[in-house]
Amino acid sequence: MTGLDPVGLGALVVWGAIVGLDLASWPQLMLSRPLVAGSIAGLLVGDIAAGLAVGGVLELFALDVLPIGATQYPDFGVAALTGVVLAAGRPVPAMLGMATGLALVIAILSGPLIERVRRANARAASGAAAALAEGNAHVVSALHLGGLRRDLIRSIVLSLVAVVAGLALRPLGLPPGRLALPLLLVAVAGALAAAIRGAVRSSSQGGRFAWVAAGFAAGVLVLLWR
Repeated sequence: MTGLDPVGLGALVVWGAIVGLDLASWPQLMLSRPLVAGSIAGLLVGDIAAGLAVGGVLELFALDVLPIGATQYPDFGVAALTGVVLAAGRPVPAMLGMATGLALVIAILSGPLIERVRRANARAASGAAAALAEGNAHVVSALHLGGLRRDLIRSIVLSLVAVVAGLALRPLGLPPGRLALPLLLVAVAGALAAAIRGAVRSSSQGGRFAWVAAGFAAGVLVLLWR
């Protein structure tokens, strides 16, 4: 049994709204990390294994993204919900590839929504430029609350889309046996490649690449020794 009833799905949407806000607006407690978002989503629907698996794979993809400033980035946290809804109550190895693929589609679609919120915030700030220059505290508070409200609406809409998409594909059942393993391998390989790319890119600055290479070599030696 899974918690894919109205109460469980409602809880998922609420959780998705919190996750979406945490990505850039508030409170930024790392709740938007896919591993955290997916795990809690799995707990809410009664399948923590599916939540950990989907969240873990998406976390590797997210390691290739640095969500700061004006960087364009997908919302992997909320996207994890759709993969959990699709995989909940089913064999994780068979569903992980398909669930990850759907989650990546939702993550890609989240980019334009984030951009729309940014532009709306910029227009609001531009319209209040004179009051901001005067240091009007009420205007500053109103702009902050307005930005939070827009991001909350975005998060709720994206959460609804994620949950509905996962529910819509559940009737398809398990992927054919001959496709389940290839989908799983593609998802995991893509996630590992994204994580490695992110590690190499971030470590190439400041002379940290040598430490990453040394750690990788040490890990390989430990595996071979065992």
